[in-house]
Amino acid sequence: MGFATIHLFFALAQGVLSPISANLGPTAPLDRGYRQMYNLQFTEAHATFQAYAKEHPEDPFGSTSDGAAYLFDEFNRLGVLQTELFTDDDKFKGRGTPLPDPKVREEFDGAIARSQRQADAILQRSPNDRNALFVTVLNLGLESDYLAMVEKRDLAALAYTKRAGLAAEKLLAIDPACYDAYLAVGVENYMLGLNPAPVRWLLRLYGAETDKDSGIQKLQLTAAKGHYLLPFARLLLAVAALRDKDRNQARELLQNLAQEFPNNQLYRRELLRLQ
Repeated sequence: MGFATIHLFFALAQGVLSPISANLGPTAPLDRGYRQMYNLQFTEAHATFQAYAKEHPEDPFGSTSDGAAYLFDEFNRLGVLQTELFTDDDKFKGRGTPLPDPKVREEFDGAIARSQRQADAILQRSPNDRNALFVTVLNLGLESDYLAMVEKRDLAALAYTKRAGLAAEKLLAIDPACYDAYLAVGVENYMLGLNPAPVRWLLRLYGAETDKDSGIQKLQLTAAKGHYLLPFARLLLAVAALRDKDRNQARELLQNLAQEFPNNQLYRRELLRLQ
């Protein structure tokens, strides 16, 4: 996920995507928590994730998910996911520095640190553990997004993006069907692939992946076959459609999201912009 909310310029696959409801189920605890989070029901999401973490102390994914809920709650409070911000480059460059909530930052840091300690302990015993690697990818991505969108520390966020991409590549080499992990690799490739040729050359010297076309393909995989990150990937694709002047495709994606997550007014506000 890292740095995903800075450059949302993803090429949109043609055709109708599968229903989100087929991926996030109504009963599995983690699925329920993510559905609550995307529905902006953050109190409920925290309760769900924290209960899961207490009942499954061996699984770091519960605390990672709780950290994600803190981040999305802060994004919602600060209004940093408005598509207008990302479809206008001048507005993005001139965006003000938000005033973060120090309590949320403390809770976010605590959840991520707790889950990463658990994941690191697992990886010491089993370096190829799929769940621990996935937790690491998400933790790095969440840290990157906080640095970029809340603190406006873009260079620091980029370092986390690179680390998330490397962790995702290792995970995908073990399990190519972990479609959520493609988001981290795709964001790095596509975002950095947008830079001018001399900048791309310099970034490659530091090990960054800058193949835009490859990034597009990986991002589309998350939007089509992902699980926890599938709704987020589709929101990014709606923004991409708006940047490409494809208002019909953006409207279709936003309508789908609004139907799946009726409590999330972000989707409805963005649909009103398209009227």
